Amino acid sequence: MSKEEKILVTGGTGMVGYSLRWGHIYGNGIPDATFVSSRDYDLREKQQVEAMFAKYKPKHVIHLAARVGGVKANTDYVADFYYDNIMINTNVIEASRRVGVEKVVSFLSTCIFPDDAEYPLTESKIHLGEPHSSNYPYAYAKRMADIQSRAYKEQYDVDYVSVIPTNIYGPNDNFNLENGHVMPMLIHKCYLAKKNNTDLKVWGTGKPLREFIYSKDVGELTTWALKNYDESEPIILSTSHEISIRDLVDLIVSGFNYKGKVIFDTDKPDGQYRKPSDNSKLRKYLPDFEFTSIEQGIQETIEWFVENYEGARKWEKH
Repeated sequence: MSKEEKILVTGGTGMVGYSLRWGHIYGNGIPDATFVSSRDYDLREKQQVEAMFAKYKPKHVIHLAARVGGVKANTDYVADFYYDNIMINTNVIEASRRVGVEKVVSFLSTCIFPDDAEYPLTESKIHLGEPHSSNYPYAYAKRMADIQSRAYKEQYDVDYVSVIPTNIYGPNDNFNLENGHVMPMLIHKCYLAKKNNTDLKVWGTGKPLREFIYSKDVGELTTWALKNYDESEPIILSTSHEISIRDLVDLIVSGFNYKGKVIFDTDKPDGQYRKPSDNSKLRKYLPDFEFTSIEQGIQETIEWFVENYEGARKWEKH
């Protein structure tokens, strides 16, 4: 892919954008792309999206931008999560078509899968039922990005594809204590518990199982998808390895060398119990891809957070 083939990355200052920008450190990535964020353009607004595309004239788009959050945020802002995400996706994909973008890689989420789907989750099961009640507005909005991409591919013969990463974590995540995802929230909580010599309080029972994928790996796989993946059906980006929230907490506690008390607040919701995925399709394309171990990824993320605490994202709502 030559430098003349301009690449635009929406949501470019987030965690995956950070990995793509600095991917050359790992031997991959697209540091020469244009990375835009919500501070540059409000992608919910059609005119701002059109102005962005008119300015940068990209040939390829990696669409990362979304309003995201954990169980509490998805519960408190159900309408906002639906509206913001449906408008962001609709505007970006339509503007891409209008200006002749050749390739769009849109990011979906495993929460789009039906709550009662048979496990493991595969790409063919996305639309076979309703998503979990804890985040259904966000899930339906993200599903529509898949529908829009496939419809545009069919009608306009454009190479618009989708990827479905499992829970991404890593440097430059959003470590918000109220509305963040489970991994960065727990890292921030443990940091403060150790600093202030207080108990570490964790929502739920600790029993739910989750799959996590390190942002460095997602950056490499996204670069691969931009260059090589062209199927109408999305592709799952996953290690297909589950870990309980309790075991995750143990790894974070160990990473901080935290010696205090860990309290699981069982009055708080757990969210969906588990949603294991099948990465067979990814392995078909990349049988030798080596994922970063969760132990290494957590340790690197903790070290980054401690070193960058003052400047790390911690307070914004989304």
